[in-house]
Amino acid sequence: MTKARKMPEKNQLLPKTYEAAIAELEVIVNKMETGNLALEDSLNSYKRGTALLKMCQKSLADAEQEVSILSNNNSLSPLVETEHPK
Repeated sequence: MTKARKMPEKNQLLPKTYEAAIAELEVIVNKMETGNLALEDSLNSYKRGTALLKMCQKSLADAEQEVSILSNNNSLSPLVETEHPK
């Protein structure tokens, strides 16, 4: 009798926040570093980790773009003194 392979869900939900994704990624890395995972579990953990990493990279890129836009829109220009008529 063969053991049925457990396939990861393709549409497994990603965490809602960057911080939650980083926390889950740290757990995965710690588990994988122990070397005690079966090959299939290691592959599934790797796939989940890459999905989390992509999410984190996108979150950081989005935040960087937002900061850039805010910086450009709210840039202060030097005060130019104008002469007032007397």
